Amino acid sequence: MQRASGILMPVFSLPSPYGIGSLGAEAYSFADFLSAAAQSYWQVLPIGPTSYGDSPYQSFSSFAGNPYFIDLTALEQSGLLKLAEIEACDFGLDNTRIDYCKLYKNRLPLLEKAYNRINFRLKKELAEFKEVNSFWLDDYALFMAVKENFGMVALSEWPDEAIRLRQPEALAVYRKALADRVDFHCFLQMLFFQQFAALKNYCNKQGIRLVGDLPIYVPADSADFWASPQLFQVDKDYKPTYISGCPPDSFSDDGQLWGTPVYDWPAHKNDHYAWWRLRVKAQAELFDVIRIDHFRGLESYWRVPAEEETARNGEWVKGPGLELIRALQSLTPAPKIIAEDLGFLTTEVRELLHQTGYPGMKVLQFAFNSRECSDYLPHFYNTNSVCYTGTHDNTTVAAWFDEAAEADKKLAVEYLGLSDIEGYNWGLLRGGLSSVSKLFIAPLADYLNLGLKARINIPGTTGGNWTWRLDKNLLTKELADKISRMTYVFGREGCKKK
Repeated sequence: MQRASGILMPVFSLPSPYGIGSLGAEAYSFADFLSAAAQSYWQVLPIGPTSYGDSPYQSFSSFAGNPYFIDLTALEQSGLLKLAEIEACDFGLDNTRIDYCKLYKNRLPLLEKAYNRINFRLKKELAEFKEVNSFWLDDYALFMAVKENFGMVALSEWPDEAIRLRQPEALAVYRKALADRVDFHCFLQMLFFQQFAALKNYCNKQGIRLVGDLPIYVPADSADFWASPQLFQVDKDYKPTYISGCPPDSFSDDGQLWGTPVYDWPAHKNDHYAWWRLRVKAQAELFDVIRIDHFRGLESYWRVPAEEETARNGEWVKGPGLELIRALQSLTPAPKIIAEDLGFLTTEVRELLHQTGYPGMKVLQFAFNSRECSDYLPHFYNTNSVCYTGTHDNTTVAAWFDEAAEADKKLAVEYLGLSDIEGYNWGLLRGGLSSVSKLFIAPLADYLNLGLKARINIPGTTGGNWTWRLDKNLLTKELADKISRMTYVFGREGCKKK
């Protein structure tokens, strides 16, 4: 990896006239902005279809794309939709926030109209797409069709136990009865993957590499869990016996209860981690680099009995460690990976990271703890790392300076030589750009000096997350020129270097 820099910007946060960011014109415009700003990487969050809570880390599938991201204008230009039909839909009036409720009610019915207009050429393309992607698409499309048939209730609440437990006779019955809805969901996936491939190709031609995000766990209400329950710690009825989380710490007396089923790692080992290899290979075809979320869980993971209401009564259990990593590294080509090694790190986790050769993460917002010397201070960094001002789980830099303890802010000012003239956000960005980390990434909101309203997620809370949307008027030539100049000054042209 060359010394370079990039910007974190979720697809859903892109500007768009239709309620949520998409793979359309504004995505291409953002790629142009990145190029003008001499950036080499665009990091997005997980792009799968979201379930209850709207979190991209709680997806109905590890393989599918989010139908909300399908560009409606492209469908209108191809004759699958009429402009009047699109404009008649209510996607919300606030261009700064996403209204997921209105998207849920109005987006799919609109896409159904497009599906009902597919011609012979598209039917042929769809047949080819289904054949190539059958290893995941068959189960996903049927899962979504059955879920719709039961009013979108969670898998654990499906009223027909035969289909919940995937009994062969039930699978055959539902595939026949819901054949058209299965085909509809396959059609949506074809549109998504065609549009995403075109965007990736455009970015790569601009010298921009896409960074994806792989959540370590999948929800119990997902096609992944439904199709392969034997790969998780479940009882005879395929219900989770243990769920994921993290232990109590200085931030939470009860720890965090994530609620996703945990893997039966011996079962994965028995088939040489085939599901994981398929999953990572699929992501590597979408992205140039993959960030593995909660990497430390591969060394040891915190599991909690499924009946518990907090994470207090959990236990650490050994994960697959280097054996899984070697299985992933055997893929051709070997995927480029960033290890999200944040959280409670032990000697064993650090050793695993060293053995993999993957770069870990350094977060500047964690550096300025006046009560102790933090490992996240830049003079402790090594070159094989990725420095961030903050992640999607952090507040913005501007909000951090509003919220942080005075002693912590004083330390940041002294350490980085911050001033009002330069702007505190620009000083912190300078600190990351000037670090020895080979890659530096900052959320776009930090370059824009946006406050709390631009925060993407507050961990442990529900409602109001994943809703921030960008005002496209903020992406000015002056901003691109300033970022480009700083990128040049600190030697981060990377693959953009002429």
